[in-house]
Amino acid sequence: MQVANQIRDILTTEFTPAKLEIIDDSSKHAGHSGADPRGESHFSVLVVSDKFDGENRVNRQRLVYGALDALLKDRVHALALKTMTPAEYDAAMETKTNK
Repeated sequence: MQVANQIRDILTTEFTPAKLEIIDDSSKHAGHSGADPRGESHFSVLVVSDKFDGENRVNRQRLVYGALDALLKDRVHALALKTMTPAEYDAAMETKTNK
């Protein structure tokens, strides 16, 4: 199974996200230290979930890193995270739309 699909499956199970975006950035890092020749080693991920309500940014990221622990140890070298509640995401989209 592709790593991006594994990330999607795990985060969907753990966080029941209202929105989940997973972008494979590995091609931008080809040849760099930590780049896996198999690819799928660098990702940008947006998770929008009610489970982040009341959690600060650091705790939210710890929750995601904890859920993806096995992949981070084996296949994923870099993970850029954006974690938001649905209300925060809606507000960000509203601000973006009104610009």
